[in-house]
This record gives sequence, structure tokens and C-alpha cells, in this order.
Amino acid sequence: MTSPLALTMGDPAGIGGELTLRAWLALRETCNTFVVLDDPDRLARLAADLQLDLPIKPVNDVAEGAAGFRAALPVLPIKLAVEPRSGLPETANAAAVIRSIEQATKLALCGVAGGVVTNPINKAALYSAGFTYPGHTEFLAALTGAHGQQIMMLASPQLRVVPVTVHASLRDSLAMLGTGMIVAASRTTALALQRDFGIARPRLAIAGLNPHAGEQGALGDEETTTITPAIDALRADGMDVSGPWPPDTMFTAKARSNYDVAICMYHDQALIPLKTLDMDHGVNVTLGLPIVRTSPDHGTAYDIAGKGIADASSLIAAIELAAALAKTRSMRNTA
Repeated sequence: MTSPLALTMGDPAGIGGELTLRAWLALRETCNTFVVLDDPDRLARLAADLQLDLPIKPVNDVAEGAAGFRAALPVLPIKLAVEPRSGLPETANAAAVIRSIEQATKLALCGVAGGVVTNPINKAALYSAGFTYPGHTEFLAALTGAHGQQIMMLASPQLRVVPVTVHASLRDSLAMLGTGMIVAASRTTALALQRDFGIARPRLAIAGLNPHAGEQGALGDEETTTITPAIDALRADGMDVSGPWPPDTMFTAKARSNYDVAICMYHDQALIPLKTLDMDHGVNVTLGLPIVRTSPDHGTAYDIAGKGIADASSLIAAIELAAALAKTRSMRNTA
């Protein structure tokens, strides 16, 4: 049986707490068990404010939480410094948010938890507590001692996408894009699809950068100078790679049937089609870590925090996918 997942608190002023409560209500009768590292008192108050009838139980360890998962939401206590106010991040609570991530990661590293699911954070609110990372991915890489390149893959039932360049301006993304970067991202992605998704021979579609994939140099030469050499190198490794695909046609239903993942050149080229196809069920998966890590494909949503209208679909999908990935890894490790 796969170990329960560790769910972080995220920013207490955002929608993470509400999503956690709703996710437990949706999953309590399933085998997708989890424990949340959070302040049980604040979750109880939040449940009362949202008129959600659910029991919350502080637990001493993951095993205790898993054993009573159907009866109550299990919480490994992490005390907040001040009472959170919906929509208003508090720097005083930053240390607790960071500790939640650290402890969840430690549980996954030692095998007590099957993986980590992270609720959204506000990085700016964490910097006062010594947080120096651009985001979750870099922090988790440091905590786990991960080597090589960590990749952000967004997955939904209809599409998987990987942006080669991620959180950078479009201008900076174009400047940093290189053949080696595309090759490294593609190799990490292919290995993860084999190891965690059970796809024996992944099919990778490499997007072009320019309109119509450059139209043979008439609209830009990056396809010739940067992208095609990466495709050639990957094919030399024996990988199933196609492209460069014209970005405006590679996300149609017919085109998607020809590949398992789209390797895109920059952030919006990847995320716009995925969110257009399925805004509610997209999941962020970090590839290249020694642990399973997923998260919902949205932010803290301060504007709707505490109003009882947040949609937990993406968090539920993140929990379900993390459980599936953890099961695949567990089966492989015991084979």
C-alpha cells in the first residue's frame, strides 16, 4: 500500500486552507489519504466560517493520520504566529509556511509520506523569514539535494506540457533559450514519463518558437539554429521526437493524439493551451526530484479567499495524480 501524502499549508491568507477542507470532503472515502501540515485551530475556525461540517484531528505522525483519515481531517500541527486574515498575507506567519514545506519534504524523503502536494504560496511574503528561492521548485531541489535540471510539467487529462524556460520575461526567455537547455529538459521529461507515468517509449513533440515554426527562416531562424539541433541530438539517443511543430496547430485534438508531451519554448506557449483546454484540472508536477511533488495549477487567489467560492478541483487532481505517481514508483521499487 502506498504511503499517505503530505499536504502543505500554503499561504494561510490564501485559498489553500479552504481547498484542503474541500479536498478532504471529496476524498475521505477513497484510498488517496493525506495528512496536512498546518495549524489545526485555524483550520477548525475556517471550517466554521465556511459552514463546512467536518472534524479536524491533530495527529502525532503520518500513520495515525492515515488510520483515521475517513473519520477526520488529520493535521500534523504547525502553529501560526498570528491569526491569518483572508486576502492579507502576514510576514509573521512566513516561518510556519516554510516549516510546513520543510517537514513535508522530510517525510517524503524518508519514505513516511508517498509524496508532497504543495498549496500555493506568496514568495514575497516569505522573504522576510529568510526564503531566498524563486519558488517551490528551487526550494524543494535544495531540500532534497536534487542534481541536474528540475522541470515544471503541467498535466491535465487532455494534455501534458513542459516549458523549457519558465519564470522569466519573454525577452529573457528568448535570450537564454539554447540547444542544450532543450535537450536537458526533454531528457528529464522522457525519463519521468517512463518512470512515473509508465509510458515505455514517450513521444515528445518539440514546439517551434516563431510563427509557423519559422517558415524555413522567413520568420526567424531559431528553429534551424537552436531547436532542430536539439531534436537531432535526442533522436541520436534513440528517443521518439518530432518537430519543430508550428505552435499554432500543435494543440488541436488531432495533433495531440500524436504525442505524449509537448516541449514548449517558453511559459505562455505551454500554459495558454493547457489552461484553455482544462483550467480546473491542471496539475503542476515537478520532474527531476527524488520525491513525488505536485501542486494545483493556480496561485493564492487572495481576491476570493475566505468567501467560500474557491474551486478545489485542481488540488483534488494534484492529490490524485501524486497518489498515482507514488504508487507507480512504489511498484517499480519493489519489483
